[in-house]
Amino acid sequence: MFAVHLLAFHFTKLKEDQIKKVDRYLYPLRLSDDVLLDVMARFQAEMVKGLGRDTNSTAAVKMLPSFVRSLPDGSEKGEFLAVDLGGSLFRAHQVKVFDDGKQSSQLESKFYPTPKQVTQGNGPELFDYIADCLLDFMETKNLKHKKLPLGFTFSFPCKQTKLEEGVLLAWTKHFKVRGVQDTDVVTSLRKALQKHKDIDVDVLALVNDTVGTMMTCGYDDERCEVGVIIGTGTNACYMEEMRHIDLVEGDEGRMCINTEWGAFGDDGALDDLRTEFDRELDLGSLNPGKQLFEKMIGSLYLGELVRLILLKMTKEGLLFNGKVSTALLTKGKIEMKHVSAMEKHKEGLSNTKEILTELNLFPSEEDCIAVQHVCTIVSFRSANLCAAALAAILTRLRENKKLLRMRTTVGIDGGLYKNHPQYAKRLHKVVRRLVPTCDVRFLLSLGTLREVRNKMRTELEYGLKRETQANATVKMLPTYVCGTPDGTEKGKFLALDLGGTNFRVLLVKIKSGRRRSVQMYNKIFAIPLEIMQGTGEELFDHIVQCIADFLEYMGIKGARLPLGFTFSFPCRQASIDKGTLVGWTKGFKATDCEGEDVVDMLREAIRRRNEFDLDIVAVVNDTVGTMMTCGYEDPNCEIGLIAGTGSNVCYMEDMKNIEIVEGNEGKMCINTEWGAFGDNGCIDNIRTKYDKEVDEGSLNPGKQRYEKMTSGMYLGEIVRQILIDLTKQGLLFRGHISESLMKRGIFETKFLSQIESDRLALLQVRRILQQLGLDSTCEDSIIVKEVCGVVSQRAAQLCGAGLAAIVEKKRENRGVERLQITVGVDGTLYKLHPHFSRVLQETVKELAPQCDVTFMLSEDGSGKGAALITAVAKRLHNVGQK
Repeated sequence: MFAVHLLAFHFTKLKEDQIKKVDRYLYPLRLSDDVLLDVMARFQAEMVKGLGRDTNSTAAVKMLPSFVRSLPDGSEKGEFLAVDLGGSLFRAHQVKVFDDGKQSSQLESKFYPTPKQVTQGNGPELFDYIADCLLDFMETKNLKHKKLPLGFTFSFPCKQTKLEEGVLLAWTKHFKVRGVQDTDVVTSLRKALQKHKDIDVDVLALVNDTVGTMMTCGYDDERCEVGVIIGTGTNACYMEEMRHIDLVEGDEGRMCINTEWGAFGDDGALDDLRTEFDRELDLGSLNPGKQLFEKMIGSLYLGELVRLILLKMTKEGLLFNGKVSTALLTKGKIEMKHVSAMEKHKEGLSNTKEILTELNLFPSEEDCIAVQHVCTIVSFRSANLCAAALAAILTRLRENKKLLRMRTTVGIDGGLYKNHPQYAKRLHKVVRRLVPTCDVRFLLSLGTLREVRNKMRTELEYGLKRETQANATVKMLPTYVCGTPDGTEKGKFLALDLGGTNFRVLLVKIKSGRRRSVQMYNKIFAIPLEIMQGTGEELFDHIVQCIADFLEYMGIKGARLPLGFTFSFPCRQASIDKGTLVGWTKGFKATDCEGEDVVDMLREAIRRRNEFDLDIVAVVNDTVGTMMTCGYEDPNCEIGLIAGTGSNVCYMEDMKNIEIVEGNEGKMCINTEWGAFGDNGCIDNIRTKYDKEVDEGSLNPGKQRYEKMTSGMYLGEIVRQILIDLTKQGLLFRGHISESLMKRGIFETKFLSQIESDRLALLQVRRILQQLGLDSTCEDSIIVKEVCGVVSQRAAQLCGAGLAAIVEKKRENRGVERLQITVGVDGTLYKLHPHFSRVLQETVKELAPQCDVTFMLSEDGSGKGAALITAVAKRLHNVGQK
């Protein structure tokens, strides 16, 4: 034991020494708050310069009018096309906006590469390529016969005199196309489109990607008046008062200004902050002396910045024993994806060693620690600089409104912000420190939800394949339920339901034919905490005691009835009546159960009691029971969703796609166990510090990360962590953290539902907070209600993104252009929360636009469903015997 402690001390000391060494070497890249406040003031001055008629021509930050004068108000409707040029991929979109009173829309997209011959060729070739891609997209979506308006997202600085016109001022990022600068890009696109006589497209608007991000988020949140992109490059826009925009006639109202902040410092305003590494990177770029701020922030440049630093440190003998490899000398060999991988919390050091070894550098442990810290300093400086410029914009908005304190929303997008493990957290923290008078909500655009949907889809496939299933987080467990009810099921069945703090035993009578019906009788028993977290033998003895009481109560103790056991925890099944517990969730921690067959444990407990016998036919998950219950009413129901204490989904999968089970014919229900989605770190970019605090304080740290962001057991605790943070900042409860607020579990999810109710006045919200021991003002009540809304909306959107991946998979399985399907749903969060179900349904509609999804509330899925599964299993068994 002493040796272990000694080794841990040695490694901690080694890490501290290496970090101090790198800190000293890269001191100029570490920016204090005083420096950031100075950067903020400099940027505010640049904004004023860019807005002025007499100073705009010499301003580095051009503050370009976009001629977008308002945000969405929900009355928009119609069908539109959009093309998006500016990053590593070109995108074509079809957008449908519905006038249904719910501000709902559908988006279908296709991505195209942007090869070097296009991004660094000539103008006609570029616009012909865009037109060809759009033609391909319209053919794919069968749109060639329609006349549609088109919006052109062009993520480069353009001078606009109207919405549908823009003269390119300069190329940025990796683009350098000849013959386009100082010309109207809309005219060039129209000329290219005119070559295709078989399509009729009207280019109505030219917008920057920041403006598009602000408008997208503004559709969901009317307070959104800033858009930020932090990806390959970086930029921001915001709504400015017309009276301050000298470049445009008129003083009334507001207009969106595209700051083009990437050029901040091109006039020397940041020369004292630029290091020798920044200068070397700039000299080797496509546009030396231009976009200097962007080159300190954008993901296109950070990997190269890290390479230049490592190269110099190696040459000075500070790394790799002074031995420089050919790879380290090669421009572009370290990319942003490597930097992100090296900075990951747990596997960062092993990733660092692997990446450096691939560069033929053969690092020591000390080298890996030092390199990881270099990456951290470079990415932190990026986030700090971005935060300073954003703080300047927020301060200007607040001053324009003449407010002492302002609440606003920032729409944000970009791969660096979304994918880097620490970036978003760092940015938020610094912004709030620099502008404590602004209560800022950061709202991810739907692009992030699409990313969640796509990652979920990838994990679903991993879980189904034999070679990847062992390492998959979404386990895709076969249930051996191979059919849904057909109406012929009949008889008496027992059902058990274990999954929360209560346990139920049910008698279910099923009648078929014209008098088809299901009658249920049940009794609810409590499961004390000491049983939930005691031994497995104690838990199953308690279950059998409850069954005995119920059989006695119903007068059926002598009958040997078929039984279905709803066991709402991850199980690996080898048949319908065998289920090995993978791991406890939802507060259960009974010992000697994980890795054991729960049906065998139940049978052994029945034998120990020696009072009755039961025919245990099926062990099922509550999601499967929910699907079967709704399937009894609607044959189109092939998906079951639980959104309550926990979160999970099941669906009917084609046997040919399930490599972990023998056979290719028919279908089988798969219990996804999607609560573990993200346990491998794939959604760390959207997990906040509050999610991490809730996770660290849970019974199973590092496990069920998706469930902890989407289920009722955890949402109240997330809210509590946010309220503590806001109180520490002096934004709530007069800065006083009460004893009750520090109690884990005090803020239950049911309070979210009550507080968010549209019928609940602020005075009643205040009363709820006072009941919780929180002395609040009306202003506190407004903020708490807003926090609850943000947390529950995110949960519903994430749940919807995961479900969209499932329904899209079902559509592709069937090989149809449009899918009609029913989802059976159960769970208190879905049923009782005032907005959860609506937000979830809207998200699914948005992310799976080719699927018409009906949501059907389950009537006692875990009880009735277990009986129906048992009945179906008996029917299929009898058919097999015949």
